Amino acid sequence: MKLRAVIAIIACKFTKFLLRILKKGGTNLPGKIAVKICPSVLGVMARGVTTIIITGTNGKTTTSRMIEQCLVEAGVSFFCNKSGANLLTGITNEFAQNSDIFGRCRKQYAVIECDEAAFRQVSRYVNAKHIIVTNIFRDQVDRFVELETTMSGIRAGIENSPEAIVSINADCSLTTSLVKNVKNRIIYYGVNCPVYEDLVSEVSDAQYCINCNAQYNYEYKTYGHLGSYVCPECGYKRPETEVYVTEVVSGDLDSTTVKLKINNDEKLLRINLPGGYNVYNAISAAAVAKGIGISEDKIITALSSFECGFGRMENFHIGGKNVRMILIKNPAGCNQVLNFLKNTVKEKCLFVTIVNDRISDGTDISWIWDANFEKLEDLGDNLPMIYVGGARADDMANRLKYAGRSIDRIKIIKDDDMLLDEIDKADVDVFIMPTYSAMLSFREKISKRYNLKSYWEN
Repeated sequence: MKLRAVIAIIACKFTKFLLRILKKGGTNLPGKIAVKICPSVLGVMARGVTTIIITGTNGKTTTSRMIEQCLVEAGVSFFCNKSGANLLTGITNEFAQNSDIFGRCRKQYAVIECDEAAFRQVSRYVNAKHIIVTNIFRDQVDRFVELETTMSGIRAGIENSPEAIVSINADCSLTTSLVKNVKNRIIYYGVNCPVYEDLVSEVSDAQYCINCNAQYNYEYKTYGHLGSYVCPECGYKRPETEVYVTEVVSGDLDSTTVKLKINNDEKLLRINLPGGYNVYNAISAAAVAKGIGISEDKIITALSSFECGFGRMENFHIGGKNVRMILIKNPAGCNQVLNFLKNTVKEKCLFVTIVNDRISDGTDISWIWDANFEKLEDLGDNLPMIYVGGARADDMANRLKYAGRSIDRIKIIKDDDMLLDEIDKADVDVFIMPTYSAMLSFREKISKRYNLKSYWEN
């Protein structure tokens, strides 16, 4: 087994080296080869590493980047799967690149974004010391037929990690149910106030009590099914929080300022990203940093200065204008982008959406009918034109038409280079909402045209 593990690690490193020479990303293939040679090689490399696993439906990548910045402030050595390869093979590859050929990791911490469908499997090999569950929403319907499937996988991952401190989003009635009767130390985090003045209406993924099926009562909602919930029948309710926001002070296109309560001290925190959903990402990172023992001042500094991950509110300065790329993949996440636009856009802009239907996007794109694109029309003259690209551009254009957009204010451009040409010509700020594969390919076009780093170099 030891020899097979060594061969697997060498093969992984060599494959990554060859792919870099060819200027390819190489985020999954090296790990696939390693796992094929030695299925348990990840377990060999993860021994002795303080591993932080971030899972859940939305916010994994941004939360991971925030935790990384906290570790930078703390001055400890770490590595992470920045490329977004969050299945077993991608995680195996990241460990291999940060270990010697005998599987001895060179870093103290590992910050691992883990797909919720892969967490059960990954947790068999990695004895995590910290686990964060961001939230649970209905995701790609062809990947997760039932929310219960997602939940059971995360629950199994937690049960496989008895030594882990588990940070749980208290505002999500689904995530809080996952830690019932577990022996782990739990840190609950949440937002103790409304986030938006005017919420985008959306379909709730947890309208009824998970225990008795009675309809929840809410003191307030932040978005989706998140908020201060209580079941009037069985009493199941939002737990008390250790790390929480007491007030959303202000927000604009670049940041959000909140009052954060941590260790019984209230601090003013400027989160270096806009949008209410990034408030949740920030406080989940703060909860983990608290569990690690990082000081409040370093947490505040980290969350005020970190840079976002590729495609997640990533901002480019192109031709004298701002071009912001915001990944969309399901109704809940998409609606939060619409909330962000509705509450912050005050001047004319160009809106671009690129929708693909590859495996990584979800081959069933019917979710676009559950996202409230009608709210785009509230922007009025500030949104004169919408460009639509990607393999499913026609479907997206049809959705926008039913949302109230006139056909003469929708332009379908399926060729990425031509679409980027149009963005070049724009004299207003641009917001691009791509699905996952579209984000990777279109961002690579931007990287090559403007000599920026590729996604796998960030």
